[in-house]
Amino acid sequence: MSALEIRDIRKSYGSVETLKGIDIALQSGEFLVLLGSSGCGKSTLLNIIAGLAEATSGNVLIGGRSILGVHPKNRDIAMVFQSYALYPNLTVHRNIGFGLEMRGVAADERDKAVREAAKLLQIETLLDRKPSQLSGGQRQRVAIGRALVRKPQVFLFDEPLSNLDAKLRLEMRTELKRLHQMLQTTIVYVTHDQIEAMTLATRIAVMRDGRIEQLGTPEEIYNQPATLYVAGFVGAPSMNMLQAVVADGRLAIADTNVRIPVPARYRNSARDGAKVVVGIRPEALRVATGAATDLSLPVEIEVVELTGPELVTTARIGPQRLTACLPPRTRLAKGETCSFAFDETAFRLFDPATGKACLDQP
Repeated sequence: MSALEIRDIRKSYGSVETLKGIDIALQSGEFLVLLGSSGCGKSTLLNIIAGLAEATSGNVLIGGRSILGVHPKNRDIAMVFQSYALYPNLTVHRNIGFGLEMRGVAADERDKAVREAAKLLQIETLLDRKPSQLSGGQRQRVAIGRALVRKPQVFLFDEPLSNLDAKLRLEMRTELKRLHQMLQTTIVYVTHDQIEAMTLATRIAVMRDGRIEQLGTPEEIYNQPATLYVAGFVGAPSMNMLQAVVADGRLAIADTNVRIPVPARYRNSARDGAKVVVGIRPEALRVATGAATDLSLPVEIEVVELTGPELVTTARIGPQRLTACLPPRTRLAKGETCSFAFDETAFRLFDPATGKACLDQP
């Protein structure tokens, strides 16, 4: 039995359909991240699970029980909001235990639960403070603590780290990962931040225009993107996309004399004359040494940016641009010409007409 099952969920506002048939089944202990740009429907889906919005059609089940029409407080879920939503006049202790207090849980049992959650979140020394006396990261820990004491079947997180600065986001990501590994509770987490998705999730649902573009593990999403949208959305810098045409078993890069062989795994799906998009991750490229090979691209360097751990290089191949993430000690300068080499397994082919990945045969 799935811990959480979403069956053909649709949501319309008049003639505008914001969710167009979402199907997901989560096993107990999974960490699902709903990833997508603003307006893709991820928060709407989360609100339907939470009971803050009504689905137009479809069903949501927790532990095999349909929860559509069930009051939010009876759904056995706990939600952490982007804005923390703490009571400013209550101490941290009472904020964490407020939900239990409203349910009539005895004071000693409530206090035990609050202190256990505070210990997990490393905020035991803050229990007597008010929210105004806390930093942003501390407030977010209190909000998470309030959810933890409920011990629900499913945790829901609505972009909980978006109000934090970069350093705090990194710290809180680590804390959330640690908590999930300890508690093994089912989590649905909404974000537009791909780094959060890749580091936290056991599975990612990349959403676009009310649909799931791809559902898979972080490794599958990153290394085997199913569509051009996923390939471009996940990754920083994003995947390079080179226009090409299949000709005599080779990929002719548009408006250049560059030809690279079609890998054997694409021989049945990349026929002669077909237009394709060649997708290569920036970190898969390296500066070629020695004579040029079939798997190299002659380029002219345009921009070189040292980030510390890597040298991000923007180059031009014909009229198209290419980004490479190179070792930081690489010596390249604007206007210099060189070749970027890569392995046969490092690129994927996409159909520009459908936006889907070409069939990859083993």
